[in-house]
Amino acid sequence: MTGFVSFIGSGPGDPELLTLKAVDRLKRADAVLFDDLSSGPILGHARPGADLVGVGKRAGRKSPKQHHVSRLLVDYAQESGRIVRLKSGDGGIFGRLEEELTALKDANIPYEIIPGVPSACAAAAAAGIPLTRRLTARRVQFVTGHDVTGQLPEDVNLAALADPTASTVVFMGKRTFPKLLATLMEYGLPSATPAILAEGVSTPEQHITRHTMASLADHLSREISDQPALILYGPLAS
Repeated sequence: MTGFVSFIGSGPGDPELLTLKAVDRLKRADAVLFDDLSSGPILGHARPGADLVGVGKRAGRKSPKQHHVSRLLVDYAQESGRIVRLKSGDGGIFGRLEEELTALKDANIPYEIIPGVPSACAAAAAAGIPLTRRLTARRVQFVTGHDVTGQLPEDVNLAALADPTASTVVFMGKRTFPKLLATLMEYGLPSATPAILAEGVSTPEQHITRHTMASLADHLSREISDQPALILYGPLAS
């Protein structure tokens, strides 16, 4: 017999943004493997006596390797029982979900995926804006701000990211944003394009600031907090 794994998107951090299905699985779990941003009050929904195992990865901090996380997940599931893998935001958006799914499939372990509130949607709500607008912002695009080396990815569609009529959300991009802006300006994106820096979204540390692309790049070249953040830019960020 093997166990069953529930992949849960925990949302951006506010426990009230968990889905009812997510809370149900947490209350019945024998073990919970959680990301850093899924810790704190969210774990208060876990069943008393459940094993709580931190496996989160954060930029600039010593973190477990992904293959170790996948192996640990398989090991727990092979001991049978109900296992929850708690991922911040929605696990299918820059959450390395597929690598863990592959490990379970290779081990013939059943699973389910429970979506969560994407952090990009929570950031837009916190800033008081929509992500789309009829006629003027018909497209939304999500992009990661760094690759496995921590550098700006070289294989992104820069022409698409420079589209002034699209709403763009950059994940994990504070350190590489000045370089990204310099590149996007070469593709025609105005430096005066509105931008929002959303830090600690839906947590007590939430901080939302409004900028132009140029002023945000200047700010991030001088000062970077350790809060998780998203950058939103485009016509709706003004």
